[in-house]
Amino acid sequence: MKKFIGLTAVGLLSIALIQPAFASPQKDSGAQQTLKIGATPVPHAELLNLIKDDLKAQGITLEIVEYNDYVQPNEALIRGDLNANFFQHIPYLESNAEWSSSLISAFGVHIEPFGLYSKKYKTIADIPDGALIAIPNDPSNGGRALLLLQANGLITLKDGAGLEATHFDIVSNPKNLQFTELEAAQLPRSLDDVDAAAINGNYALQAGFNPLRDSLIIEGSQSPYVNIVVVKKGVESDPRIQALKKALLSQKVKDYIGATWSDGSVVAIF
Repeated sequence: MKKFIGLTAVGLLSIALIQPAFASPQKDSGAQQTLKIGATPVPHAELLNLIKDDLKAQGITLEIVEYNDYVQPNEALIRGDLNANFFQHIPYLESNAEWSSSLISAFGVHIEPFGLYSKKYKTIADIPDGALIAIPNDPSNGGRALLLLQANGLITLKDGAGLEATHFDIVSNPKNLQFTELEAAQLPRSLDDVDAAAINGNYALQAGFNPLRDSLIIEGSQSPYVNIVVVKKGVESDPRIQALKKALLSQKVKDYIGATWSDGSVVAIF
């Protein structure tokens, strides 16, 4: 019996020692806590790197995982591989029922105005009849592209098409524009093969474009597509998330955005 109890105690001790290695990042503990955030490189990871030392002084180690697509960061957050992500706007989050049922915006930080770019033409007036236009293949950003084209007189969408409009909602297309849908990250590379492409601000920046100078048309600074920090529902009040919020919405970050993107390609909302 004593031998059995001894073995059981050893087994329980082993489990106790092993368990923390598999603990969710949401339950991280210790003097120096970890906050693991998924982000696209520009400007999101850049802004997060700016505040790393500020959080470290508060006992929080900020671990940044960079992604180059718009799907994996939400999937990783739902699985518990991340504590938060920073790359998207609310219309994108709400475009997927699984995401919107599990995740929530903790706070907004900035806007990246969305633009139409071309290597072949200098103005939208130069775009010819039958031109091929590349747009994002996810519903929220695809709709955003079409709304941008409508706002500049290239197409007309049916009433009530909303933020997730598709090319099937086009009721007037004077130039008979053709559309191809691609992953958002692929759009800059598509410019050699299409007449123009509607590109998200972060991917335009990564590709070396100056959105205000290089785009044919661009959203205004009042765009509703605010980039947000997203967490699992119910953890918005986590002290680490609140510390992150305070650091990201600081004058330091606002000044950095203003100085780094003085062309208006990234606009702080705070």
